[in-house]
Amino acid sequence: MSTLNEQLVALGAVFEAATLVDRIARTGQVPAAALGCMLGSLLVRNPQTTLEIYGGDDLNLRDGYRALVGALERDSSSLQREPLRYALAMIGLERQLAKRDDMLQVIGSRLDSIQQQVEHFGIAHENVIASFGGLYQDTLSTFRQRIQVQGDMRHLQQTNNAAKIRALLLAGIRSARLWRQLGGHRWQMVFGRRKLLDALYPKVRSPQGDDR
Repeated sequence: MSTLNEQLVALGAVFEAATLVDRIARTGQVPAAALGCMLGSLLVRNPQTTLEIYGGDDLNLRDGYRALVGALERDSSSLQREPLRYALAMIGLERQLAKRDDMLQVIGSRLDSIQQQVEHFGIAHENVIASFGGLYQDTLSTFRQRIQVQGDMRHLQQTNNAAKIRALLLAGIRSARLWRQLGGHRWQMVFGRRKLLDALYPKVRSPQGDDR
């Protein structure tokens, strides 16, 4: 897999987290496979490939790819405004996190504890999701820049949904960190739009994605 495609997997995962946050906020529902994929990505420490972080393939990132395509095409009919806002905010928060070695250590330590929970309960158990959400609340949500999630208050006020949203934001920020470590940067989305879109279209159109 090329460096560009590895970057797109990570960036697609940022947008996948953003679309899932938006879906929970609006409908209170989220696909179990996509949720499990994003939560699981938080616990993969030494992957051989970028795809390994997301379960070995990018089938659960397809909605993220579509949202990214909509953002890059700048077509108002396909633009998903809230997911784009969340994705850019997660990328911005990751830049702040990168300067906080103390917070990175806390996150790493807490993820070790959550890994033990996962081995006992499973990745999508409400106790595990609550732990991921609590980790986000204790760390990234303390920054001055906060991600304001818009949606139906009936769904947003439910404790389980709030925990899922925080857990997904944590996963999205982890993916933003990966994207930057792979050489990704925000200017790509401005000056490298055509190159990104040319690589993304096969991922969106093909049932099995690209680079199999």
